[in-house]
Amino acid sequence: MAGRTARLVLLAGAAALASGSQGDREPVYRDCVHRCEERNCSGGALRHFRSRQPIYMSLAGWTCQDDCKYECMWVTVGLYLKEGHKVPQFHGKWPFSRFLFFQEPASAMASFLNGLASLMMLYRYYTSVPASSPMYPTCVAFAWVSLNAWFWSTVFHTKDTDLTEKMDYFCASTVILHSIYLCCVRTVGLQHPAVVSAFRALLLLMLTAHVSYLSLVRFDYGYNLAANVAIGLVNVVWWLAWCLRNQHRLPHVRKCMAVVLLLQGLSLLELLDFPPFFWVLDAHAIWHISTIPVHVLFFSFLKDDSLYLLKESEAKFKLD
Repeated sequence: MAGRTARLVLLAGAAALASGSQGDREPVYRDCVHRCEERNCSGGALRHFRSRQPIYMSLAGWTCQDDCKYECMWVTVGLYLKEGHKVPQFHGKWPFSRFLFFQEPASAMASFLNGLASLMMLYRYYTSVPASSPMYPTCVAFAWVSLNAWFWSTVFHTKDTDLTEKMDYFCASTVILHSIYLCCVRTVGLQHPAVVSAFRALLLLMLTAHVSYLSLVRFDYGYNLAANVAIGLVNVVWWLAWCLRNQHRLPHVRKCMAVVLLLQGLSLLELLDFPPFFWVLDAHAIWHISTIPVHVLFFSFLKDDSLYLLKESEAKFKLD
Protein backbone atom coordinates (compact mmCIF):
# COMPACT_ATOMS: atom_id res chain seq x y z
CA MET A 1 0.00 0.00 0.00
CA ALA A 2 1.46 3.34 1.10
CA GLY A 3 4.86 1.88 1.84
CA ARG A 4 5.47 1.23 -1.84
CA THR A 5 4.98 4.97 -2.43
CA ALA A 6 7.65 5.87 0.09
CA ARG A 7 9.98 3.38 -1.49
CA LEU A 8 9.38 4.81 -4.95
CA VAL A 9 10.11 8.31 -3.68
CA LEU A 10 13.52 7.26 -2.37
CA LEU A 11 14.27 5.14 -5.42
CA ALA A 12 13.49 8.03 -7.70
CA GLY A 13 15.71 10.34 -5.70
CA ALA A 14 18.59 7.90 -5.83
CA ALA A 15 18.09 7.17 -9.51
CA ALA A 16 18.12 10.85 -10.36
CA LEU A 17 21.65 10.95 -8.94
CA ALA A 18 22.70 7.70 -10.55
CA SER A 19 24.39 9.37 -13.51
CA GLY A 20 26.74 11.35 -11.31
CA SER A 21 27.23 10.65 -7.58
CA GLN A 22 30.22 11.95 -5.72
CA GLY A 23 32.12 8.68 -5.78
CA ASP A 24 31.82 7.90 -9.48
CA ARG A 25 32.74 11.50 -10.37
CA GLU A 26 36.12 11.10 -8.67
CA PRO A 27 39.04 11.01 -11.14
CA VAL A 28 40.69 8.25 -9.08
CA TYR A 29 37.60 6.07 -9.53
CA ARG A 30 37.28 6.78 -13.24
CA ASP A 31 40.96 6.20 -13.89
CA CYS A 32 40.85 2.98 -11.89
CA VAL A 33 37.86 1.67 -13.87
CA HIS A 34 39.47 2.66 -17.18
CA ARG A 35 42.76 0.91 -16.38
CA CYS A 36 40.98 -2.17 -15.03
CA GLU A 37 38.82 -2.55 -18.13
CA GLU A 38 41.80 -2.09 -20.44
CA ARG A 39 43.78 -4.68 -18.51
CA ASN A 40 41.09 -7.32 -17.87
CA CYS A 41 38.09 -6.91 -20.16
CA SER A 42 39.31 -7.70 -23.65
CA GLY A 43 41.13 -10.45 -25.54
CA GLY A 44 42.88 -13.18 -23.59
CA ALA A 45 42.45 -11.36 -20.27
CA LEU A 46 38.67 -11.41 -20.74
CA ARG A 47 38.73 -15.13 -21.55
CA HIS A 48 40.77 -15.70 -18.40
CA PHE A 49 38.28 -13.67 -16.37
CA ARG A 50 35.35 -15.69 -17.70
CA SER A 51 37.12 -18.99 -17.08
CA ARG A 52 37.66 -18.22 -13.40
CA GLN A 53 34.35 -16.41 -12.78
CA PRO A 54 31.94 -18.54 -10.69
CA ILE A 55 29.02 -19.82 -12.73
CA TYR A 56 26.47 -18.21 -10.41
CA MET A 57 28.05 -14.80 -11.09
CA SER A 58 27.83 -15.15 -14.85
CA LEU A 59 24.27 -16.46 -14.65
CA ALA A 60 23.31 -13.43 -12.55
CA GLY A 61 24.71 -11.14 -15.26
CA TRP A 62 27.90 -9.92 -13.58
CA THR A 63 30.40 -8.81 -16.22
CA CYS A 64 34.08 -7.93 -16.24
CA GLN A 65 33.14 -4.24 -16.36
CA ASP A 66 30.89 -4.71 -13.31
CA ASP A 67 33.77 -6.30 -11.41
CA CYS A 68 36.05 -3.40 -12.32
CA LYS A 69 33.51 -0.89 -11.00
CA TYR A 70 33.07 -2.93 -7.83
CA GLU A 71 36.80 -3.22 -7.10
CA CYS A 72 37.47 0.44 -7.93
CA MET A 73 34.58 1.51 -5.74
CA TRP A 74 36.32 -0.01 -2.73
CA VAL A 75 39.65 1.51 -3.73
CA THR A 76 37.98 4.92 -3.75
CA VAL A 77 36.15 4.29 -0.45
CA GLY A 78 39.45 3.27 1.15
CA LEU A 79 41.08 6.53 0.05
CA TYR A 80 38.14 8.58 1.36
CA LEU A 81 38.29 6.89 4.76
CA LYS A 82 42.08 7.18 4.91
CA GLU A 83 41.80 10.94 4.36
CA GLY A 84 39.04 11.25 6.97
CA HIS A 85 36.23 12.03 4.53
CA LYS A 86 32.66 10.75 4.58
CA VAL A 87 31.79 7.66 2.57
CA PRO A 88 30.59 8.69 -0.92
CA GLN A 89 27.83 7.17 -3.02
CA PHE A 90 28.44 5.59 -6.42
CA HIS A 91 25.85 5.76 -9.21
CA GLY A 92 23.16 6.78 -6.72
CA LYS A 93 23.91 3.98 -4.25
CA TRP A 94 25.95 3.50 -1.11
CA PRO A 95 28.82 1.02 -1.40
CA PHE A 96 27.61 -2.46 -0.45
CA SER A 97 29.70 -5.53 0.21
CA ARG A 98 28.62 -8.08 -2.38
CA PHE A 99 27.61 -11.52 -1.12
CA LEU A 100 27.70 -14.28 -3.73
CA PHE A 101 25.84 -12.58 -6.62
CA PHE A 102 23.76 -10.24 -4.43
CA GLN A 103 24.59 -6.59 -5.02
CA GLU A 104 22.57 -5.45 -1.96
CA PRO A 105 22.30 -8.59 0.17
CA ALA A 106 20.12 -7.25 3.01
CA SER A 107 17.60 -5.52 0.74
CA ALA A 108 17.44 -8.54 -1.58
CA MET A 109 16.81 -10.91 1.34
CA ALA A 110 14.26 -8.57 2.91
CA SER A 111 12.40 -8.28 -0.41
CA PHE A 112 12.41 -12.08 -0.68
CA LEU A 113 11.04 -12.40 2.88
CA ASN A 114 8.30 -9.86 2.11
CA GLY A 115 7.33 -11.97 -0.88
CA LEU A 116 7.45 -15.15 1.19
CA ALA A 117 5.22 -13.57 3.85
CA SER A 118 2.78 -12.50 1.13
CA LEU A 119 2.78 -16.04 -0.31
CA MET A 120 2.12 -17.58 3.10
CA MET A 121 -0.74 -15.16 3.76
CA LEU A 122 -2.17 -15.86 0.31
CA TYR A 123 -2.17 -19.57 1.16
CA ARG A 124 -3.90 -18.79 4.46
CA TYR A 125 -6.45 -16.69 2.59
CA TYR A 126 -7.07 -19.54 0.11
CA THR A 127 -7.65 -22.01 2.93
CA SER A 128 -9.78 -19.69 5.11
CA VAL A 129 -11.99 -17.77 2.69
CA PRO A 130 -14.49 -19.48 0.35
CA ALA A 131 -14.36 -18.40 -3.28
CA SER A 132 -17.97 -17.19 -2.96
CA SER A 133 -16.87 -14.22 -0.84
CA PRO A 134 -17.58 -10.97 -2.73
CA MET A 135 -13.98 -9.70 -2.34
CA TYR A 136 -12.29 -13.04 -3.05
CA PRO A 137 -11.15 -12.48 -6.68
CA THR A 138 -9.98 -8.92 -6.01
CA CYS A 139 -7.99 -9.88 -2.91
CA VAL A 140 -6.38 -12.86 -4.64
CA ALA A 141 -5.43 -10.70 -7.63
CA PHE A 142 -3.91 -8.11 -5.28
CA ALA A 143 -1.85 -10.83 -3.59
CA TRP A 144 -0.43 -12.02 -6.92
CA VAL A 145 0.35 -8.45 -8.01
CA SER A 146 2.19 -7.95 -4.70
CA LEU A 147 4.10 -11.20 -5.11
CA ASN A 148 5.21 -10.14 -8.58
CA ALA A 149 6.40 -6.79 -7.24
CA TRP A 150 8.43 -8.41 -4.46
CA PHE A 151 9.96 -10.80 -6.97
CA TRP A 152 11.22 -7.92 -9.09
CA SER A 153 12.33 -6.02 -6.00
CA THR A 154 14.45 -9.04 -5.06
CA VAL A 155 15.87 -9.25 -8.59
CA PHE A 156 16.62 -5.50 -8.67
CA HIS A 157 18.50 -5.58 -5.37
CA THR A 158 20.36 -8.67 -6.56
CA LYS A 159 21.61 -6.99 -9.75
CA ASP A 160 20.81 -3.41 -10.73
CA THR A 161 20.37 -3.09 -14.50
CA ASP A 162 18.15 -0.90 -16.69
CA LEU A 163 15.68 -3.78 -17.06
CA THR A 164 15.53 -4.76 -13.37
CA GLU A 165 15.25 -1.10 -12.33
CA LYS A 166 12.31 -0.48 -14.66
CA MET A 167 10.56 -3.70 -13.67
CA ASP A 168 10.96 -2.79 -10.00
CA TYR A 169 9.52 0.70 -10.62
CA PHE A 170 6.65 -0.49 -12.83
CA CYS A 171 5.62 -3.35 -10.56
CA ALA A 172 5.68 -1.10 -7.50
CA SER A 173 3.41 1.37 -9.34
CA THR A 174 1.11 -1.51 -10.23
CA VAL A 175 0.79 -2.46 -6.55
CA ILE A 176 -0.25 1.07 -5.61
CA LEU A 177 -2.81 1.25 -8.41
CA HIS A 178 -4.18 -2.16 -7.50
CA SER A 179 -4.43 -1.08 -3.87
CA ILE A 180 -6.54 1.88 -5.03
CA TYR A 181 -8.64 -0.54 -7.09
CA LEU A 182 -9.01 -2.83 -4.08
CA CYS A 183 -10.20 0.11 -2.01
CA CYS A 184 -12.63 1.16 -4.74
CA VAL A 185 -14.14 -2.33 -4.94
CA ARG A 186 -14.51 -2.48 -1.15
CA THR A 187 -15.98 0.98 -0.69
CA VAL A 188 -17.99 1.47 -3.89
CA GLY A 189 -17.88 -1.50 -6.22
CA LEU A 190 -19.88 -4.00 -4.18
CA GLN A 191 -22.91 -1.72 -4.43
CA HIS A 192 -22.15 -0.23 -7.86
CA PRO A 193 -20.38 -2.78 -10.13
CA ALA A 194 -20.63 -0.52 -13.18
CA VAL A 195 -18.67 2.20 -11.39
CA VAL A 196 -15.84 -0.14 -10.46
CA SER A 197 -15.69 -1.52 -14.02
CA ALA A 198 -15.22 1.97 -15.41
CA PHE A 199 -12.68 2.79 -12.71
CA ARG A 200 -10.74 -0.40 -13.49
CA ALA A 201 -10.54 0.58 -17.15
CA LEU A 202 -9.30 4.05 -16.15
CA LEU A 203 -6.56 2.60 -13.91
CA LEU A 204 -5.44 0.20 -16.65
CA LEU A 205 -5.29 3.09 -19.11
CA MET A 206 -3.25 5.16 -16.64
CA LEU A 207 -0.82 2.30 -16.04
CA THR A 208 -0.42 1.63 -19.77
CA ALA A 209 0.23 5.31 -20.50
CA HIS A 210 2.68 5.57 -17.59
CA VAL A 211 4.71 2.52 -18.58
CA SER A 212 4.61 3.40 -22.30
CA TYR A 213 5.90 6.92 -21.71
CA LEU A 214 8.74 5.80 -19.44
CA SER A 215 9.66 2.89 -21.73
CA LEU A 216 9.21 4.34 -25.20
CA VAL A 217 9.62 8.10 -24.83
CA ARG A 218 11.88 8.95 -21.89
CA PHE A 219 12.56 7.51 -18.47
CA ASP A 220 11.87 10.71 -16.56
CA TYR A 221 12.64 10.18 -12.87
CA GLY A 222 11.02 13.47 -11.87
CA TYR A 223 7.76 12.62 -13.62
CA ASN A 224 7.81 9.08 -12.21
CA LEU A 225 8.29 10.48 -8.71
CA ALA A 226 5.45 13.00 -9.06
CA ALA A 227 3.07 10.42 -10.56
CA ASN A 228 3.66 7.87 -7.83
CA VAL A 229 3.43 10.41 -5.01
CA ALA A 230 0.08 11.55 -6.42
CA ILE A 231 -1.44 8.07 -6.70
CA GLY A 232 0.09 7.11 -3.35
CA LEU A 233 -1.65 10.03 -1.64
CA VAL A 234 -4.97 9.02 -3.21
CA ASN A 235 -4.40 5.50 -1.93
CA VAL A 236 -3.60 6.58 1.63
CA VAL A 237 -6.39 9.14 1.96
CA TRP A 238 -9.06 6.84 0.51
CA TRP A 239 -8.17 3.86 2.71
CA LEU A 240 -7.77 6.00 5.84
CA ALA A 241 -11.07 7.83 5.31
CA TRP A 242 -12.93 4.53 4.90
CA CYS A 243 -11.23 3.06 7.99
CA LEU A 244 -12.09 6.05 10.16
CA ARG A 245 -15.72 5.90 9.05
CA ASN A 246 -16.09 2.17 9.74
CA GLN A 247 -13.73 1.37 12.63
CA HIS A 248 -16.46 1.34 15.30
CA ARG A 249 -18.95 -0.68 13.25
CA LEU A 250 -16.34 -3.15 11.98
CA PRO A 251 -13.59 -3.80 14.58
CA HIS A 252 -11.35 -5.66 12.09
CA VAL A 253 -11.03 -2.44 10.08
CA ARG A 254 -8.64 -1.20 12.76
CA LYS A 255 -6.07 -3.62 11.33
CA CYS A 256 -6.26 -1.79 8.01
CA MET A 257 -5.96 1.59 9.71
CA ALA A 258 -2.93 0.33 11.66
CA VAL A 259 -1.33 -0.80 8.37
CA VAL A 260 -1.81 2.61 6.76
CA LEU A 261 -0.42 4.47 9.78
CA LEU A 262 2.46 2.03 10.32
CA LEU A 263 3.58 2.23 6.70
CA GLN A 264 3.51 6.01 6.85
CA GLY A 265 5.55 5.99 10.05
CA LEU A 266 8.00 3.36 8.86
CA SER A 267 8.56 5.27 5.63
CA LEU A 268 10.42 7.84 7.75
CA LEU A 269 13.21 5.26 8.02
CA GLU A 270 13.96 5.98 4.38
CA LEU A 271 14.81 9.57 5.29
CA LEU A 272 17.64 8.32 7.54
CA ASP A 273 20.01 7.91 4.64
CA PHE A 274 23.35 6.66 5.96
CA PRO A 275 26.22 4.42 4.81
CA PRO A 276 25.34 0.77 5.42
CA PHE A 277 26.34 -0.86 8.70
CA PHE A 278 29.04 -3.45 8.00
CA TRP A 279 28.59 -2.42 4.33
CA VAL A 280 25.35 -4.45 4.23
CA LEU A 281 22.51 -2.90 6.25
CA ASP A 282 21.28 0.55 5.23
CA ALA A 283 18.05 2.45 5.95
CA HIS A 284 16.34 1.04 2.87
CA ALA A 285 17.06 -2.54 3.95
CA ILE A 286 15.84 -1.80 7.49
CA TRP A 287 12.63 -0.38 6.02
CA HIS A 288 12.15 -3.49 3.89
CA ILE A 289 12.62 -5.72 6.96
CA SER A 290 10.17 -3.67 9.03
CA THR A 291 7.38 -4.02 6.44
CA ILE A 292 7.25 -7.83 6.66
CA PRO A 293 4.87 -7.98 9.67
CA VAL A 294 2.85 -5.09 8.24
CA HIS A 295 2.03 -7.12 5.13
CA VAL A 296 0.98 -10.02 7.36
CA LEU A 297 -1.36 -7.66 9.21
CA PHE A 298 -2.89 -6.33 6.00
CA PHE A 299 -3.61 -9.80 4.64
CA SER A 300 -5.11 -10.67 8.02
CA PHE A 301 -7.46 -7.71 7.56
CA LEU A 302 -8.35 -8.87 4.04
CA LYS A 303 -9.18 -12.34 5.37
CA ASP A 304 -11.34 -11.01 8.21
CA ASP A 305 -13.10 -8.54 5.95
CA SER A 306 -13.78 -11.15 3.25
CA LEU A 307 -15.30 -13.50 5.83
CA TYR A 308 -17.43 -10.67 7.20
CA LEU A 309 -18.71 -9.80 3.71
CA LEU A 310 -19.45 -13.46 3.00
CA LYS A 311 -21.45 -13.75 6.22
CA GLU A 312 -23.30 -10.53 5.40
CA SER A 313 -24.14 -11.66 1.85
CA GLU A 314 -25.37 -15.05 3.10
CA ALA A 315 -27.60 -13.34 5.68
CA LYS A 316 -29.13 -11.14 2.97
CA PHE A 317 -29.67 -14.20 0.76
CA LYS A 318 -31.57 -15.96 3.56
CA LEU A 319 -33.74 -12.89 4.11
CA ASP A 320 -34.57 -12.78 0.42
